[in-house]
Amino acid sequence: MAAAHPTSRHRQTHSRKEDTMYRSPSPLPEKARAAIAESLNERLADGLDLHSQIKVAHWNIKGPQFASLHPLFETFAVSLATHNDSIAERAVTLGGKAYGTSRHVGKTSRLPEYPQETTRDMEHVKLLAERIEIYLDGLRKSRALFVENGDSDSEGLTTDIITEFEKHAWFLRASLEG
Repeated sequence: MAAAHPTSRHRQTHSRKEDTMYRSPSPLPEKARAAIAESLNERLADGLDLHSQIKVAHWNIKGPQFASLHPLFETFAVSLATHNDSIAERAVTLGGKAYGTSRHVGKTSRLPEYPQETTRDMEHVKLLAERIEIYLDGLRKSRALFVENGDSDSEGLTTDIITEFEKHAWFLRASLEG
């Protein structure tokens, strides 16, 4: 029988058998490692979904800001791919597994579906800013769990991502003003 993620708004994601924790070099108790790995997988789902949405914007953007936004979106996507890899590897380092299939992401991500018909440059800016802010909210909630469980490594990882993506969100929001 499948177990639902207690913090996810979505349906069942993986079975209890798959929740087995493996040996880890981490000194954290197994229960803490399991909770942290689950939270990391939730952020991984959001991050993989955000990555694909950024790529959709990158591929389909049209308008006067195309020349500046097309490479900017690619920069965001490349950076996020690196962060997603770090998040997945942290979950595995803690003795968990990394869940990153498209189906798992579709069941777990907190981001709204990206409107595929969107082409206008500033509409993409608005949509991506909104989604980055949702992603940041999830990272902040996870970071609080990491602090509560004494996991300074996962805390540092998420702090670095938050710092970078707050700047990206600011840049996008500033582009909408004026």
